[in-house]
Amino acid sequence: MSRRDFRLSNRLRVLRAETRITQEELAEAVGVSRQTIIAIEKGDYAPSVLLALALARHFGKPVEEVFQAEPSESRD
Repeated sequence: MSRRDFRLSNRLRVLRAETRITQEELAEAVGVSRQTIIAIEKGDYAPSVLLALALARHFGKPVEEVFQAEPSESRD
């Protein structure tokens, strides 16, 4: 399997709901734009390692509890 055989999923939307913070508040807390948070939540953008760590730290979680690599759907 290659790197392209996986996609990065995340629990950001769930964690934001649990902590009752907005996309804007999360973006400000980690130093990115709200559009970046939107793209990450939708799975349209994979954050850098540093940003993934900052997001996980913001929620007090290990990065593996926030982001997961899942097998992509087969393109056959």
